[in-house]
Amino acid sequence: MTLQTQLVLRAFLKDPAKERYGFELCELAGLPSGTIYPILARLEHVGWVDSTWEDPAVHEEAGRPRRRFYRITKDGAEQARDALARAYRSRKQPLPGWAARPVNDGGVS
Repeated sequence: MTLQTQLVLRAFLKDPAKERYGFELCELAGLPSGTIYPILARLEHVGWVDSTWEDPAVHEEAGRPRRRFYRITKDGAEQARDALARAYRSRKQPLPGWAARPVNDGGVS
């Protein structure tokens, strides 16, 4: 897994339930759009990320281009945590906070 892909996954794992649009992910990961969008396409292709288009009325009212929103899937978040943990272990570094699994308190997620 490339460092760039790791940065994108970490951005998603900051708040796995939150939808994020491409430019927001660029800022969070510190990567240019030409790097982010191919990574998002690959993550969506393997089922780790889902995407939806913004309602046209919203972007028209705001006077800006339509946004595509991305959200990491539940399975994608689990897979990402595992993959990132393996990447950290291979460098013999302690696991950061995002690698911890969320506690299942019986609530709806």
